[in-house]
Amino acid sequence: MSDSLDTVGGTMVPIFAGGGTRLPAHIGILAALRDMNIDFDRIVGVSGGSIISALYASGKSLEQIKQIALDTDFEQFKGFSLISLIRNGGLCSGDKFEAWLDKQLGGVCFKDLPMDLHVVATDVRNGVPVVFDRTLTPNEKVSRAVRFSMSIPLIFAFKPYDKHLMVDGSILSEDALHRDWADDGTPVVCFRLRGDADEKPLETDGMFPVVNYVLLLIRTFMTTISREYVNDKFWHRTVVVNTGNTSPVDFRLSDQDKERLFQVGYDTAKTVVPAKVFNQRAAASKTQPVQA
Repeated sequence: MSDSLDTVGGTMVPIFAGGGTRLPAHIGILAALRDMNIDFDRIVGVSGGSIISALYASGKSLEQIKQIALDTDFEQFKGFSLISLIRNGGLCSGDKFEAWLDKQLGGVCFKDLPMDLHVVATDVRNGVPVVFDRTLTPNEKVSRAVRFSMSIPLIFAFKPYDKHLMVDGSILSEDALHRDWADDGTPVVCFRLRGDADEKPLETDGMFPVVNYVLLLIRTFMTTISREYVNDKFWHRTVVVNTGNTSPVDFRLSDQDKERLFQVGYDTAKTVVPAKVFNQRAAASKTQPVQA
């Protein structure tokens, strides 16, 4: 087993699930997969993970993606409009983020991507997943699908799409993610970011403390989701990355915070992925018919 773990290689379908603003951890995971010679020609992104998945699927190098993460001030995407919260269910529209990502991606649609990308969002009207990819939505802009998927409740406004009302993909149950994405039995590994409670204080004094009350609620909600129990039947293909007490809605991450998250993602993937892939390969080999 040790020899197999030392030279992992092979193919898989990575799922980058959740994370909010802690997305540098997903970049670290991608770097680890590269260094372990694990190939993949499709990638699945959910919530904050869909941002990194989209950038990677567009053909950008890991070095470029990491630099984008370091250079970008996440604070610019946050809004504090109570009118927007009342009318549209979120403190900001999310339009500024969508425009920023569209520029980073060069305005591409799913059919234009050099790699198969699946972006998963949630339809809150029916509580079902909505998948965007080159087969189902070839002419849809990738930036729009990602904006749907990373719509953290109460921070970003709900968005209508056809007959759906779109919101963060992290609200989905695990069953919506653990599927045969390649339709050929290729091993699937889901990377989930798990966080502890963020102890940074938010002031609730002042004349209008409601915004910070809302942010406290969102922070607690997102942290709770990240610590959700992993079903036993999916544990063999789930990698949990512990990001410490960095909140998934911390829009003021420093470069040091981002570098730490990158390293945590990298180290966890290098340590855990080989065993996950080995076990899936072993299980698959037991189901293969014996050749005469």
